[in-house]
Amino acid sequence: MQIPQGKKIYFSSDNHLGAPTSKESFPREKKFVKWLDEVKEDAAAIFLLGDLFDFWFEYKTVVPKGFVRVLGKLAEITDSGIPVYFFVGNHDLWMRDYFEKELNIPIYRDCKEFTFNNKSFLIGHGDGKGPNDKGYKRMKKVFINPFSKWLYRWLHPDIGMRLAQYFSVKNKLISGDEDKQFLGEDQEWLAQYAKRKLETKHYDFFVFGHRHLPMEIKVGENSTYFNIGDWINHYTYGVFDGENFELKKY
Repeated sequence: MQIPQGKKIYFSSDNHLGAPTSKESFPREKKFVKWLDEVKEDAAAIFLLGDLFDFWFEYKTVVPKGFVRVLGKLAEITDSGIPVYFFVGNHDLWMRDYFEKELNIPIYRDCKEFTFNNKSFLIGHGDGKGPNDKGYKRMKKVFINPFSKWLYRWLHPDIGMRLAQYFSVKNKLISGDEDKQFLGEDQEWLAQYAKRKLETKHYDFFVFGHRHLPMEIKVGENSTYFNIGDWINHYTYGVFDGENFELKKY
């Protein structure tokens, strides 16, 4: 894809809307909607790299209450012709097809390659990648099992949502929550994952979320790993102008 002159591609991750409570996350939702309103003016595309919500589960005819402002803004953006791409994170694992049908937003459950202006990208949320996250990797297998989802769907939404929201905040194994400390360029496991991927194929940019820390790490002579950060403590996002990738703070 060639980016039109004057247009940019934007990246955001880890809003965790709804946490720790709907009331406390509401100002963050309004701030994110304001950001979407601004970037739509020159966006060629917008990538949301997962954990937009602190918990999301789609029954066949029911989706979680709330988030009407951000969902409405995303619908407005896609209706205007700007593509939005969503990568499922560890907090919104149980997405079905609501985003695709209602918002015209494709969802991806693993990393995906893109090429913009002859620059190659590997993009994803980042959970379960690299040498660590072993407890979460085991837990994820349980969560994505169709039988687990079928069982959970039989819970009344009032019970299921309250239970899931409690564990989403309290249980670090379920959330995949790491200590939010920089591990060092050699120890950051998504950087290690990027280096391993470079052994078989070149990418100019690796772009992930999940770690909640804005990072820029050289992983090869012409390859860089970026972590987008979050909208809880850092309010950072990524911008690709067709040639260069940059992390910015809102």
